[in-house]
Amino acid sequence: MFRKFNYLLALAREQHFGRAAEACHVSQPTLSNAIRQLEEELRVPIVERGQKFAGFTTEGLKVLEYARRIVGERDGMYQELAALTKGLSGHLRIGAIPTALPVVPLLLARFAERYPHIQSSVVSLSSRDIQRDLDTFELDAAVTYLDNEPLNNVRTAPLVSERYFLLAPRTSLPEGTASVRWADAADLPLCLLTPDMQNRRIADAAFRMADRKVTPLVETNSIVTLYTIARGGLGASVVPSQLLTLVAPHPDVVALPLVEPDLTYAVGLVYADREPIAPLTKALAAVAGEKGLGDRIRAITEDALAPWRR
Repeated sequence: MFRKFNYLLALAREQHFGRAAEACHVSQPTLSNAIRQLEEELRVPIVERGQKFAGFTTEGLKVLEYARRIVGERDGMYQELAALTKGLSGHLRIGAIPTALPVVPLLLARFAERYPHIQSSVVSLSSRDIQRDLDTFELDAAVTYLDNEPLNNVRTAPLVSERYFLLAPRTSLPEGTASVRWADAADLPLCLLTPDMQNRRIADAAFRMADRKVTPLVETNSIVTLYTIARGGLGASVVPSQLLTLVAPHPDVVALPLVEPDLTYAVGLVYADREPIAPLTKALAAVAGEKGLGDRIRAITEDALAPWRR
């Protein structure tokens, strides 16, 4: 039954019989026959029949919901049993919104000190995709905003407060400028993240608070492009402070705090609010909640931001 559930979950992920079979390292007839046997055992149609995969039936969606829960519980059981005999090990799956990716290595560095035998994979996702993948057991945990568009049915551990800067060609601002109002930033040619990204929605809200509406010159889903646009002199970018920890200051570029409104948002670890908590997730949450970790992340961030203030 577990094998059949794994095939079903692969089909849900891949949305294609051939790719699902390849992901499970079996032939397509083997996967198709297993799902057909599952339908016979449960006495309900699971897959909409056709020449190609056409989706799941209403009954199939319910089976899929239980399959995710059952397989997730099984994996948690394996982790618990392995921990009793040889210590905590396994593979930790972490998602992160793009603007929070610089925080993840700082969390994982402390985690690796505690649990050196655990492998981790990190994927960049939107906050909406993180919600979906936590709900469907595809992720063990994620790093995202905690107090802006908060996720549902999750537990949280704060890590850092995010602030916002205007990254602009030095020649586009008066000499000696120490900060920039959002209203004034709206008058510059801007490169912003795409609307599907939460950081962009935060920026749009800030411009609305300043009674301004902007039409970006460039939109991108890459935070690195925000930097290269400013460095290339094409325009200014609204960037989270964590981006400035990844790139070196450049003599032709300035990074100034955005003010009026002064915005900060908490970024932290989130994981599904369910019992029992899988051992790997519990261990990561414990590390994220350690008293000194947040202080260390803040200190590293401040050190990285200092050269930009000169």
